[in-house]
Parts: sequence; structure tokens; C-alpha cells
Amino acid sequence: MRSDERQLNLFGTSINWSLPDLFSQREAPGMQLYDRSLLFAVISLICFGFIMVMSASMSEAMTLTGNPYHFVWRHLAYIAGCVTIAAVVLQIEMHRWQQLSPLLLLIVGIMLLFVPFVGTTVNGATRWLSVGPIRIQVAELAKFAFAVYMAGYLVRRHQEVRENAKGFYKPIAVFAVYAVLILLQPDLGTVVVLFVGTVGLLFLAGARLFDFFALILTGAGAFVGLVLIEPYRMRRVTSFLDPWQDPFGSGYQLTQSLMAYGRGDWLGQGLGNSIQKLEYLPEAHTDFIFAVIGEELGFIGIIAVLSVLLFVALRAIRLGNQCLAMDRAFEGYLAYAIGIWICFQTVVNVGASIGMLPTKGLTLPFISYGGSSLWVMTAAAMLLIRIDHERRLSLIQAVQGKVR
Repeated sequence: MRSDERQLNLFGTSINWSLPDLFSQREAPGMQLYDRSLLFAVISLICFGFIMVMSASMSEAMTLTGNPYHFVWRHLAYIAGCVTIAAVVLQIEMHRWQQLSPLLLLIVGIMLLFVPFVGTTVNGATRWLSVGPIRIQVAELAKFAFAVYMAGYLVRRHQEVRENAKGFYKPIAVFAVYAVLILLQPDLGTVVVLFVGTVGLLFLAGARLFDFFALILTGAGAFVGLVLIEPYRMRRVTSFLDPWQDPFGSGYQLTQSLMAYGRGDWLGQGLGNSIQKLEYLPEAHTDFIFAVIGEELGFIGIIAVLSVLLFVALRAIRLGNQCLAMDRAFEGYLAYAIGIWICFQTVVNVGASIGMLPTKGLTLPFISYGGSSLWVMTAAAMLLIRIDHERRLSLIQAVQGKVR
């Protein structure tokens, strides 16, 4: 290597380039080999989530275990797991994910099949598989596996999806199988997230409008039917419409959440000063952690958190556009899927806590307590980093090829 050359190494990939090339491409998008802003945003959300879980969980942890730091230590262990998952995902090249997407879908499907029979039940729902001390919520893995599968399918069958109904409804059939398995747990929220992600990707892939609207109408009808046949789901909808009609019964959780937002005002009561988290608001450190954020940090705080989450989602959508423009279809559709997933799950979680949507039991991405959600979201975010890394690397290599 000449004295005027430098070697860059990231994620196991080395590339040599000379100093003249570096300075001549100072403004080129390939100069940085990964998206530092996106990585910083994700790390910031995870760190902020740790602080809020610590604030929101101490009272409940003291009551349940006698140790106020019970959930804090567990969340720290989850974050340590995130580091390991990030290190592994960043090392895997994207073409490997494309090759393994059907196998990944099959493995997660088998796990979903086992959940109703050998799964662990918590609060009346059987959604977890226990492997020693580790408890995995398989529905979270299903979101990840289905996003990877859909991206691979759209690459293989893109023309078929655009031109006839057969290509359009094949992934819908796979979704239907997943939906049935997840509803057995039961977990309607995850089914809704999968449905929206599937519809969104098919729309972005250019599916025919007739098939698209037929699917939406069918999905809406199925959702209404699923709500009507289960009394607890119907109670959630009615309590969402008027929680104050039964503030100490079906509307209790939402009314306590609304009180938390009301106390927060513009600037909040200060970090750690929430009253609703003192066992007035159920699931304060999981599904309703955003209400605690609103009470402690106020309107300004929740806008800041939502801005960072929106930044991550929009970055994913933008990355999808860039990849499709470079004919990297699998990476583009996968980035789209992750962006839609993060955005919609945030909307559902926040909408449920402020009374705009029925409660679905979905976590706030990167922030809520819960190992499975945090691990899977971390893996999805690291996929975005890896996609962007490979895109930038190909741009640099293209520039080098022209110079040489």
C-alpha cells in the first residue's frame, strides 16, 4: 500500500483508497461508511428508555419483589443482549438475509405453533416460550421474520405482484397462517402491525389498486369481526370510546393515563416525579410508559421523543428509496418494511395511551420495558445500518472504479 493510501475497515469489510480520491469526493454520500445520525438516534432512544423504565418501574417492582431495582437490572441485561445482537446482525451480509428469508419464516412459524401448547402464560395470555432463564415473545420475532420474508418475496415475484392477483395473494395467504397462530395466543395488536406492514409493502411495490382495496376492506371486516366475537376486545373498544363511563372498571387504565398527561402540562412534573406510576397506572413501564413520559417531561418531552422516533422511521423510508434507485430491491423493500413497522407501532402505542385508539398491548419501540421487543427492534435497526453501509460502500467502490 502506498504512503498516500488509507485502509478503512467496518463490519469486517476492508477497502483501500487514496487521499486524492478522499478529498475529491468530500461531499459524496459514500464518505462515511455508516449512518452515524441513525445509529446515534437509536442508541439515544435505548438509553432514554432505560432511564424511563427505571423511573416508571420502581414502585411496582417494590410491591412485587421487594426490590425496587428488579426491572432495572433485568432491563440492563436486555441492553447487554442488544449489544450482542447488534454485533451479530452487523456482521451478516444482506444477501444472506435474502437467501435465508424462507427458512427464517418457517422457523418462526414453528415456534408460533408451539406457543399455545408449551408457552408461558402471563396475565392470561400465552405468548412466550421459555428457554432457561430467557423468555421470548415469539410474536415479536414474527414481525422481524415477516418483514424479511416480504422483502425477499417482492424481489422474486415483483412482476407477478404488479400484473395478476395470484402474485398479490400468495403473501396474504402466508400472513393469514401467521395471523391465525398469533391470534391463538391471543395477540390482535401484532396481527394488525403485520397486516399494515404487508399492505404497505404491496402498495409500494406497485400492486393493482383493485387487489389493494379489496384487501383493505377484507382486513377491516376481519378486524371488526375479531373485536365482536371476543368480549374483552369489545370492552376495550367501548372503554376507548368513553373511558369515563366506567373509570374504575374497563376505563380505568385509560383514565389514569389521561390524568398523567394532564398533570404533565407543558414542561412536566420533573423526572421521577410522576404520581400515576405509583401503582395507579397499570403497565406503567411497558405499554403505557409514554404516559409517564408525558407526566414527568410534559408536552415538550413527548414531542422530543416522537421527533426522534419519526427521524428513525423517515430515515428508513429514505434509505428504501435510495436502495431502489440503485437496483438494490431487497434492501429497499426491507428498509421500507422496518420504517412502516416502527412508525405504525409508535402510532398505535401513543394513540392507545392518549385515547385515540383502542388498547392493543404494543410496546413503544426502543423505550418500553421488555426483552423481546427491545432485542427485535435493535436487530431491525442494525439491519438498517448494515443496508446503508453496503449502499455507501458500493458508491465508494464505483467512484474508485471510475478513477482507476
